[in-house]
Amino acid sequence: MDRIDVALIGAGRMGHVHGPNAARQPGLHLKYVVDPRAEAAGFASAHGASMASLEQVLADPAIGGVLICSTTDQHLGHALAAVGAGKAVFCEKPIDLDLQKVLAAQPRFDDARFLLGFNRRFDPQFARLKQQLDAGVVGKLETLHLVNHDPAAPPPGFIPTSGGLFKDFTIHDLDMARWLMGEEPVEVYATASCLVDPEIGRQGDVDTARCVLKTASGRLCVISNTRRSGYGYDQRIEAFGATGMIRAGNVERDTVHTLTDAGSTGAPIMPAFAERYRDAYRAQIDHFAEVVHGRAEPFTSYADGVAALTLAEACAWSAQHGEVFKL
Repeated sequence: MDRIDVALIGAGRMGHVHGPNAARQPGLHLKYVVDPRAEAAGFASAHGASMASLEQVLADPAIGGVLICSTTDQHLGHALAAVGAGKAVFCEKPIDLDLQKVLAAQPRFDDARFLLGFNRRFDPQFARLKQQLDAGVVGKLETLHLVNHDPAAPPPGFIPTSGGLFKDFTIHDLDMARWLMGEEPVEVYATASCLVDPEIGRQGDVDTARCVLKTASGRLCVISNTRRSGYGYDQRIEAFGATGMIRAGNVERDTVHTLTDAGSTGAPIMPAFAERYRDAYRAQIDHFAEVVHGRAEPFTSYADGVAALTLAEACAWSAQHGEVFKL
C-alpha cells in the first residue's frame, strides 16, 4: 500500500495514543509533529517524524492528512486551518466547547474529509452489539443502558479547561446513544451531584450524573456516569429489545478465573481508557487511513460532533434547572 504523509498536532496525552497508531499504519507515514514543548522532539524522533510548525505542515503539498490532538480550545481553529489547506482531518472530541462557534463553522466542513474522535463506535465489542441490534436479534430496540465510570477523579487542575462532566465525559455516551438507538433524542433529563471530590464542586463542576434520553418513538436511554469507580474503567452496555437483551460487558486483563468452595476470583477489569480502548483507537486510525486515501467516507462526522455537543449542553441545562429539556 502506498503511504501518504500525515502530521500530528499536539503530542500530549491523546497525541501519545494516536501518533504511534498513525506511525504503525501501513497506509500512513507520520512526517511531522507540531508541539511547542521541548519534550515533543523526543516523541517525534521515536516515531520517525520531524518537528515542524503548523504553517510548514499546511504548506507542504505532500501532507495528505492532519491528526489534531491539541488542547480542546484549539481543536476548531486547527481543524479550520487544515480543512482550508485541503487536508483530510482527524480531530479529537469535542470540536469546541462553544456550541455557537461550532454551528457557525459548520458550513466550512460540509465537503471536508473530517473524522471526529468518537472512538467507542470503533470498539469491537460495541460494534458487534450494534450489528446484532441492527439484525433484529432481540427484536425492536426499546431501552438502552450505558455505564461509563472512570477509575479515579482527574487532578483538580484539569477541571477548569475540560468543559465540565457533560462536554468532556458524557459526550461519548451521548454519541453512542444516538448511534445505537438509530434515532435522535427529543427529550433530555439529567441530574448530577458532586460525590467524588469536593474540589470539583468548588470549581463549579459535578462528578456524578444520571441522564435519561427519549426519542420521538419513545425509546429510552439511561446513562450512568461517575469520575470514580474504585475498581477500574467500567464500560458496559445493555440493550433491551422486544424479545431479549444484548450485553457488552467489561474487558478483563486476562480470562483466568479460579473457582473454589470459597467462591470465585478473576482478573480486574482494564484500569484506564488507553488499555480498554486500545483496539478501538487502532481501528479508528485504520479508518482514517482509508479516508486519507479516498476509499471511505468518515464514519463519525462534524455533524455527529454538533449533535453530541448539543445534547451535552441540554444535559447541563437540565441538571442545573431540574427540568426536562426538549430539543
